Amino acid sequence: MTTAYITHTYCDKHNMGEDHPESPLRLGAIQNRLIMGQLMDFLRRLEAEPATREQLNQTHSAAYVDAMFARAPKEGSIELEPETIMMPHTLDAALYAAGSVVQAVDLVMSGEMDNAFCAIRPPGHHAEQDKAMGFCLFNNIAVGTRHAIKQFGLERVAIVDFDVHHGNGTEDIFKTDPSVLYASSYQHPFYPYSDPGASHDNILHMPLEAGSGSDAFQAIITEQLLPALDAFKPQLIMISAGFDAHKEDPMGQLRLSESDFTWITDLLMDVADRHCDGKIVSVLEGGYNIDALGRAAFCHIKSLMKL
Repeated sequence: MTTAYITHTYCDKHNMGEDHPESPLRLGAIQNRLIMGQLMDFLRRLEAEPATREQLNQTHSAAYVDAMFARAPKEGSIELEPETIMMPHTLDAALYAAGSVVQAVDLVMSGEMDNAFCAIRPPGHHAEQDKAMGFCLFNNIAVGTRHAIKQFGLERVAIVDFDVHHGNGTEDIFKTDPSVLYASSYQHPFYPYSDPGASHDNILHMPLEAGSGSDAFQAIITEQLLPALDAFKPQLIMISAGFDAHKEDPMGQLRLSESDFTWITDLLMDVADRHCDGKIVSVLEGGYNIDALGRAAFCHIKSLMKL
């Protein structure tokens, strides 16, 4: 397997404050674990390219994109909503984060790479069409998905989200788009307090109670997600890879371990092999215990590499 590892130094420069959980240390934790585990030399490390306004406008309204450019501070910081903060490097980081997913889609769909992992921040799955929230400015995975549909004429793209928080932004963007299946496992009730009973044919909610561990997670994935994916027959699988469902993470109360992230990645690799020649693009979302994030992401990327 040839796996791309796409990141950019601007993603490290976005800093919402010393005590903010969405820390610049997150990407370093993943990279350090990959180096320690001797995987980095076998990945194709690439520098991300920034998203264009045209690419952003396929997902977000032009008015919202214009507002993000206009509000970006040259010094100091502004609060878009509680705990979602822009400072001088934030806009650039967000552009490279979204652009990395577009780049990953191009590499995987062209066959140059078998799959890709985007090691980026800020995360994206809470960003709605016209709203920043939950540390997210642009919905990175949605920008890449829209690009895949427009650029490559795809009719069926599956987005699988295993972050501890529901990706309300991704649902908001795709809830009326039958070309996208959005499936999310998440702690409920919990931020952003989405309604798991919301009815859309292409949206699959898989809520889990606080304290749920491997057995409950693997059961809901096997019983609900797997049949949905096989029925949908995706031409590309996108993964919102949030590692804050780990039992050591301070931002949630699910009880997953590294082996669960290996397990679900292996399962999604099998689905991709059946339906879309193994084409997967994985995008970092949450994960706020630095050590647990490094270990869980290492397991996920190792599985993408089929090692």
